[in-house]
Amino acid sequence: MDYDKVLPQKIREIQPSGIRKFFDIAQQVEGVISLSVGEPDFKTPWAARKEAIGVLEKGRTAYTANAGLMLLRQEISKYLVNFIHTEYDPDGEIIVTVGGSEALDLAMRAMIQPGDEVLVPEPSFVCYSPIITVCGGTPVPIVMTEEDKFKLRADALREKITDRTKALILPFPNNPTGSIMRRNELEAIAEVLRDTNIMVISDEIYSEMTYGGEKHVSIVEMDGMRERTIVVNGFSKTYAMTGWRLGYCAGPKPVIKQMLKLHQYCIMSSPTVSQYAAITALTKCRDDVDRMLEEYDMRRRLVVRGFNDMGLTCFEPEGAFYVFPCIKSTGMSSSEFCEKLIYSKKVAVVPGSAFGESGEGYVRVSYAYSVQHITTALQRIKEFVEELKK
Repeated sequence: MDYDKVLPQKIREIQPSGIRKFFDIAQQVEGVISLSVGEPDFKTPWAARKEAIGVLEKGRTAYTANAGLMLLRQEISKYLVNFIHTEYDPDGEIIVTVGGSEALDLAMRAMIQPGDEVLVPEPSFVCYSPIITVCGGTPVPIVMTEEDKFKLRADALREKITDRTKALILPFPNNPTGSIMRRNELEAIAEVLRDTNIMVISDEIYSEMTYGGEKHVSIVEMDGMRERTIVVNGFSKTYAMTGWRLGYCAGPKPVIKQMLKLHQYCIMSSPTVSQYAAITALTKCRDDVDRMLEEYDMRRRLVVRGFNDMGLTCFEPEGAFYVFPCIKSTGMSSSEFCEKLIYSKKVAVVPGSAFGESGEGYVRVSYAYSVQHITTALQRIKEFVEELKK
């Protein structure tokens, strides 16, 4: 069997996730401390777990409506009004998806055709460009730099727009850098896009995770942007529900209608038990979220201080739960740094190059781990850096 004739070239050429590569190595090396995966170390709040247990005991495990339980969509709608001051109709403008990842996939497959270009600010999450490629589109990177605090500049956006530009990915708070966009910065982006037919896919999965008194602002809050934006969010990060696989998207009805057709044929409906748990998460778990955010903020400051103290300059993130220290002073590539670190000191972090070429010279470190876990890892990294100087 000639599988090269069976498998499309564009699929064969997609590289496996750089995040999972180092996660897999960490599973094979005994005694490794991993700071590589963006997964909360907290348990899902008890109220949500208790609701799921009750749903299972009652046998409420049948399919839901394709778009998700109406009660959940109603609660998502209320949440979006309160959080990003934008109203979405639960009947036609919201889909409950299998994680935020499915929402991203649906949005791109519903809009992208061969020949289309999609603008991708980098460094950014690993899945955007492969999905664009699978859809037949071309990912067009927009470099974000540490000098600009890893923010998307309006002039950099304008330079990349062509008559083939279909959409812009807006990934803030950002994975891997932890950067955020303030209202005036988003207004400048909106000004570039208002008179175009370019859609925005706003990945806001880390929107609850902002620090230092900063609050998340969504581009849909800018005049004229609701009609050209798909908001993607979910329950994995905020509510420590990664394995429940539940997210959602909200947007203008004509686009959501087409996304729902794809969702119907590929998924049918998102996990029923998870949907009931998510209703409880939205309505009864605010205190749990606030406690987790307070802990993340403390860890954030600990990790930033740790890297700066060991001589690896570290941009201070204002969102998500990652830091992105610069390792250029070591003279190694980010992949080489990570490989030597994991084998010599048994600490797993992710090379910045996994998040685009502009991530080279940095590594991503997750602080979604216990303080003890983080402290031990930082000590090992410090020893590694000191040995490099000898």
